[in-house]
Amino acid sequence: MTAAHIPAEADWERAPGLMDGALNLELPAAACGLAYWLGSVPQGTLRGHVRGHADDVRPLDVVAGKGPLNSALVQELAFRSLAEEKATRAIGHLVALAPDNATMEFYATQLLDEARHAMVFRGHLLQLGVAEHELADEVERVAARDSADILVPLENFGLRVLRDERDFIGGVLVLTVLVEGVLAPAAELSERKWRVFDPAAADIERGAGIDEIRHLTVGSSVLREHLLKHPEEKPRLLELMAEGYELWGKLPTTEQLLRREALFQQGVEEHGHLLGDYEAWPGRRLADTTAEERMETGRSWAERMQHTRLAYMGLGEAI
Repeated sequence: MTAAHIPAEADWERAPGLMDGALNLELPAAACGLAYWLGSVPQGTLRGHVRGHADDVRPLDVVAGKGPLNSALVQELAFRSLAEEKATRAIGHLVALAPDNATMEFYATQLLDEARHAMVFRGHLLQLGVAEHELADEVERVAARDSADILVPLENFGLRVLRDERDFIGGVLVLTVLVEGVLAPAAELSERKWRVFDPAAADIERGAGIDEIRHLTVGSSVLREHLLKHPEEKPRLLELMAEGYELWGKLPTTEQLLRREALFQQGVEEHGHLLGDYEAWPGRRLADTTAEERMETGRSWAERMQHTRLAYMGLGEAI
């Protein structure tokens, strides 16, 4: 497939931002199988960016060296690498349980996408000063507590649904709504935050975001089609969502984000002159934002995305 024939949503230059794409695109699983992935992603999203960014794109010295910006990004990437690793392993159950070839092929491609995300997040830690022979130990040191407090409870919930109950559509719901639907807006904010300080990290988030548009929209389509065929399933899925939201409410995600944003804010206060008039979002200079404001913006984006996607799926009652 030539570059001219790559779908816009999979092209590095033409793909929309994560929020815009996830809110407005509609992609069914049947249109996003192996043929789509092999023809679009390597030549589109990954063209020159197999490890997340071009070879000549590097973090600024204020991020590559020791300091609050370095600490904030190391914490973020270490945690994200573990999250993507756990997602990869869980998606293996979706591949095994898929009811037809279209969904099996799609989730096989998502499994590969998530494994690549984990790889590029880990890989960028090397550019931030982590020694390669210490990489695994550093990820564990930096992210072990947050993994135990946040990722493991989510993983246990997902594995109960997928592995123990062998509930394919329940697993799609958990992944699409309760995991990616909550975390994706934070990834969009991360891309915008790091664009000046670390364009390599921003490009890594850009590539992951292009993939997540596909994951969110296809997952939403799978759920919508299932409920159109099986409306009697709605009460059970709403109950599963309520259980998932209750779990989310108990996780210390706010404390984790505030810890990272506080470090980022220290970096802004020290090196804000490098940001100039760069805007975190239209009309708001990143240099003028606060940790609390960025967190609230991410929360509002997540809420908007969930409201839109749930209504599309036919689960608007969960809002």
